[in-house]
Amino acid sequence: MDYNYPIRHDWSTTEIIAVAAFYEAVEKAYESGIAGEKLMEAYRGFKKVVPSMAEEKTLCKEFEEASGYVCYRVVQAAKDTSGEEIIKGMPSR
Repeated sequence: MDYNYPIRHDWSTTEIIAVAAFYEAVEKAYESGIAGEKLMEAYRGFKKVVPSMAEEKTLCKEFEEASGYVCYRVVQAAKDTSGEEIIKGMPSR
């Protein structure tokens, strides 16, 4: 990984950890696979920090530009599966 996660400097350490955990879950979905429920757990933590849909879209767009990974596709795939089903190898772009 040779990019930085998009974060906001007014977040607490706990909030930064929650957001980073979501970004890591998205990366894992693309790179090696992750259980849908694990991804949704990370997403719920992210949403506690970023409840605004507009801010979520902004952060996910920044993350996509930096990493090439699309948060929306991964979250939608996780929502469409049973909790233990593995989300893996999402097409980028």
